[in-house]
Amino acid sequence: MTEDWQNGGFAVYVHWPFCTAKCPYCDFNSHVSRSIDQKKWLSAYLREIDRYAAEVPGRALTSIFFGGGTPSLMDPDVVAAIIDRIRSHWSASNSLEITLEANPGSVEAGRFRAYAEGGVNRISMGIQALNDRDLARLGRIHSASEAKAAFDVARQAFDRVSFDLIYARQEQTVGEWRQELEEALAMAIDHLSLYQLTIEEGTAFGDRYRAGKLRGLPEEDISVEMFHVTQDLCAAAGMDAYEISNHARPGAQSLHNLVYWNYGDYVGIGPGAHGRLTLSGQKFATEAIRQPGAWLKAAQAGATETVRDALNNDDMASEMLLMGLRLRDGIDPARYQRLKGKSLNSQKLSYLGELGMVELGDYGIRATSKGRVLLNSVIAELLED
Repeated sequence: MTEDWQNGGFAVYVHWPFCTAKCPYCDFNSHVSRSIDQKKWLSAYLREIDRYAAEVPGRALTSIFFGGGTPSLMDPDVVAAIIDRIRSHWSASNSLEITLEANPGSVEAGRFRAYAEGGVNRISMGIQALNDRDLARLGRIHSASEAKAAFDVARQAFDRVSFDLIYARQEQTVGEWRQELEEALAMAIDHLSLYQLTIEEGTAFGDRYRAGKLRGLPEEDISVEMFHVTQDLCAAAGMDAYEISNHARPGAQSLHNLVYWNYGDYVGIGPGAHGRLTLSGQKFATEAIRQPGAWLKAAQAGATETVRDALNNDDMASEMLLMGLRLRDGIDPARYQRLKGKSLNSQKLSYLGELGMVELGDYGIRATSKGRVLLNSVIAELLED
């Protein structure tokens, strides 16, 4: 019988927890360290890959993703060895995507060629802004000119190079964002990730905001206008939003992220990494030890997980809905019904449809442009019994 995870595919996520500096908006599990024994880290990663491969053998691999942190600080031979070990355990799909995240300050031509030779075929670059004023405010350690130069270096080594930008920044106007986005679209190859700045608890920005010291953030109506400008300009450039924050030319969507959004299975390896694994028909949520030193030590004993929770029908249906409605194509209501054991509330669907928040059709259920702006509220309404 086809298991539900096969609707989304199977991926491996490898978390490299180290950065040169911690950005004030970042709530990812990243750390600054003066000394890193990369051989010791490689040994731990390989041990973890072997452990998970014994649990979920015989799967076709959709993608590998090196995230962080700043994975472009990893030695290329470490990246290549991890890729080789993963491929030795799982057969690769014909379109296997292997992505490595990079920051402009860590981009070197020779290093990138070595990544490509080691198997990486896609780069995701954290540029975040295209002017020096806002890069400084975001705590980035590269300049706009360095970011553009790094992007050119990456293009020479890889056919697929995506980059990230953050909008709704301090003192940013709609006109400034429009101009910056037009510049980004002129640079882009086939994929852009465009995120609205969010202030997260536990970050430097979060602390400043609570203290009333993070000034100049756009009002909500301005942020919404920036969102609509983003959708319009990207669509006009042939890079429609296939997910709320991600835009691509046809056929250039991130396969790894599609595994998440289509609620597939993925192994999470490294400090703080999350995973979703179906074992003997039961889906589990996994989470690893966050602190790098503790994770490294625990990997020697194969005891890196702090969480392995069996997900019940409600959990799985809710997660599938949360992830799937972010996609332009939305969700298959029949799949939701199989997971939940009952269908979505038809009255609520009709109500949201009358409000112009969702659309129902042969393709399934999806959020409209209006609904995507208020997606958290739409999902909350659908999940409320």
